[in-house]
Amino acid sequence: MTALETFRIIAQEFSGIPDDDTTDKNGKTVIGVNTYMDLWKDQISKRRFGSLYEKALAYLTAHKLKMMDMESSDGTSGMSSSAKIGSVADQLRLSSASEGDTSVSFNNNVVKTEDADSEYLLTVYGIEFLTLKRLAVIPIVSSGEPITNAPGGY
Repeated sequence: MTALETFRIIAQEFSGIPDDDTTDKNGKTVIGVNTYMDLWKDQISKRRFGSLYEKALAYLTAHKLKMMDMESSDGTSGMSSSAKIGSVADQLRLSSASEGDTSVSFNNNVVKTEDADSEYLLTVYGIEFLTLKRLAVIPIVSSGEPITNAPGGY
């Protein structure tokens, strides 16, 4: 299955975005999903992800589009003209809201500037991308023990 086919299955909220770039009735270019995939495909390694690459690219693209708030409030593609509480909740983790005397609280403790992957915790697509990344990319862990057979006896 291609990345585009996977994207269309997992990210149906972006159905208003065409597969390829098109021109609208006003002559304005409408960017397609394939262009967005091309934009972000260099952020993941085809060699490292192997058979998971197409799926990972689909989830990465969906995450980036969600973070860009590419679905407008009327369900068509493009940047939203007004903020939606759903978008704010997705990106900033709405933790509580009150009506009398208006009180809104956000919980964004998952985002740490020192953690490069923390952005992915802000959308369901990003979390799935991280799951695939953990399956494909095994980190090197050092327990601090010396390597006895290394050159120089380290």
